[in-house]
Amino acid sequence: MENSFKDLLNYGFTIIPGPVSSRDIPRLQKAYDLAVGSAENTDIHVGSTSTRVNDLVNRGPAFDDLYIYPPLLEACCQVIAQPFRLSTMHARTLHPGAKAQSMHVDFAADNDGWPMVGFIMMVDDFHEENGATRFVRGSQGWDAGKLMEVKGADEVAAVGPAGSIIVYNGSVWHEHGTNSSPLPRRSIQGAFIRREESSGVDLPARMAEETLNRISPLAKYILGLRYEKPEI
Repeated sequence: MENSFKDLLNYGFTIIPGPVSSRDIPRLQKAYDLAVGSAENTDIHVGSTSTRVNDLVNRGPAFDDLYIYPPLLEACCQVIAQPFRLSTMHARTLHPGAKAQSMHVDFAADNDGWPMVGFIMMVDDFHEENGATRFVRGSQGWDAGKLMEVKGADEVAAVGPAGSIIVYNGSVWHEHGTNSSPLPRRSIQGAFIRREESSGVDLPARMAEETLNRISPLAKYILGLRYEKPEI
């Protein structure tokens, strides 16, 4: 993973193998579809290019290992470099025929550095035809003016097989591409933030008893449910 972390620090993103083996991808896809299909309307947002379902943390054990996956946590240590927690984790399905997104950052850099690490787990294969996420390499910390000067010069699509995880600096410029395929493209997306930052979703307030009884002490710490980090 050492080279992957170098790519993350130098280019703003990297692609790593995820915690789900290739033989278990159909099981993950089934769990994803069940979570999306059973979500309440208040947790579903249908946009012009994608459908998002909030709070995969509470939608079954199939998703428990993702937000405590050691390489993800190590990436947070490298980039955020201070105590952190999970801000959000949701399902996102890119619609067939969806147009490309506008280039953006998820969280601008500040005087203390990089406050966010994002991740995108590929539930389906990501390729250029189905709108794989595109990054401007090394653009973390750029302002919009510089982006316009060099846009396209070093823009690359993050492609890979289902089960792979894109890990990225929240301050790198990126977009999803056009989904010119006839099929939706599914993913699990989330973000880690500094522990004292405001969260995108109040995960502690949403925790289901079933989830609390199931998850580990480390998971509870990453979710902000306990103050002291457990020994791991």
